[in-house]
Amino acid sequence: MKLKYHDLIDQTYYFPQEEFTLKDHALQFHGIDLMGLVQEYGSPLKFNYLPKISENIQKAKKWFAEAIEKHQYKATYNYCYCTKSSHFSFVLNEALKNDIHIETSSAVDINIVEKLLESGRLTSDNWVICNGFKRDQYVENIARLMNSGHRRCLPIIDNYEEVSLLKDSIEDKFQVGIRIASEEEPKFEFYTSRLGIGYRDIVPFYKKEIKDDPQVELKMLHFFINTGIRDTAYYWSELIKCLKVYVNLKKICPSLDSLNIGGGFPIKNSLHFTYDYAYMVDEIVNQINLYCENAGVDVPHIFTEFGSFTVGESGGAIYEILYQKHQNDREKWNMIDSSFITTLPDSWAISKRFVMLAINRWNDEYERVLLGGLTCDSDDYYNSEQNLNAIFLPKFKKEKPLYIGFFNTGAYQDTIGGFGGLQHCLIPKPKHILIDKNEKGEIITKLFAPQQNADDFLKILGY
Repeated sequence: MKLKYHDLIDQTYYFPQEEFTLKDHALQFHGIDLMGLVQEYGSPLKFNYLPKISENIQKAKKWFAEAIEKHQYKATYNYCYCTKSSHFSFVLNEALKNDIHIETSSAVDINIVEKLLESGRLTSDNWVICNGFKRDQYVENIARLMNSGHRRCLPIIDNYEEVSLLKDSIEDKFQVGIRIASEEEPKFEFYTSRLGIGYRDIVPFYKKEIKDDPQVELKMLHFFINTGIRDTAYYWSELIKCLKVYVNLKKICPSLDSLNIGGGFPIKNSLHFTYDYAYMVDEIVNQINLYCENAGVDVPHIFTEFGSFTVGESGGAIYEILYQKHQNDREKWNMIDSSFITTLPDSWAISKRFVMLAINRWNDEYERVLLGGLTCDSDDYYNSEQNLNAIFLPKFKKEKPLYIGFFNTGAYQDTIGGFGGLQHCLIPKPKHILIDKNEKGEIITKLFAPQQNADDFLKILGY
């Protein structure tokens, strides 16, 4: 009978995988010695493996380049990074090495753009796509950026008032996009997205507010659905609706030359994860090409806004199992040295699951457990894998420390959790490590932020 943790993983999944391997009964992530990280920095800790950001960007650019060549598509592809996924400078610095553009969602994003322009990491060749509901400060910042000479700033109109608000602040002629308020999947609690302008209203809105205005020119139609880019009848139906609007607009608006299909590429949330990215890209390019050809209009330049896909798979978190509590004759609670609510808030708020594996002791026998966080909140727990409806880990032994890792956590968790701010029950934010490679391909690490301490909390609280 095979009862070791290594046997369990080997029997349940295809293992090893591209990023996960085993060495001396301990887990390696992209060749990184995770136990070495623990020994050097302690736990809990968070990390970002920066080369994965560039790797995913280059993969997407390759898929689109191949599809464009295959279908003889007569326009370009433009990769944008959705900054709200992670605003950290180390993320933008890595992403911008890859000849990409960025998408913003709020006023402070523009301040970040200005810093990037000052440092030369962004140039006049980079598009800045400005999404989101725009009010005074956001409009003011967009206008300041454009008035300073960055003409590749493209506000995406989200509501009927934004054109006039922008006109009052921008000095010269400028371009805009319009966001479609997509119809949501039937299981959603609402029928139409709150973001953008309805399908039926876009052409009348263009005729009324933009068509005859010498200061404003429509360049882009923006399309995004909450479920992301998936091979479902719903997704293809919504894409065709979007293309119908594009064609109708293109026939009366020669300046319209771009289609933004938003983001939504999924990332790996289980060792069982499968997704044919190349097929989806190929079919999207094919559908746009065919629809425009049949309608007799030029195909648009394609823009995407990948956030989680760009940065999500670069991130991870490592915890130590501090103690095991037996609350009844069946349930064993392994208590981690941090909190799920504060460090992986999506696991609590939307029941999101991440790749979770033991870091060490793979040659030990395993047991079924529940994972509990340190806060005194009944919701601070993690109770199942994506495919197993249970968690299995090497058996708890006080004399043999056990460490576990959560992977592909690089998108949203730190900003939703409030990086550097107050944490639930004042559980300290873990130390944050950046992992990169030098010119020789050797792994290098550095401390980005230390673990919070009592003084950090007391200062925020006014003591």
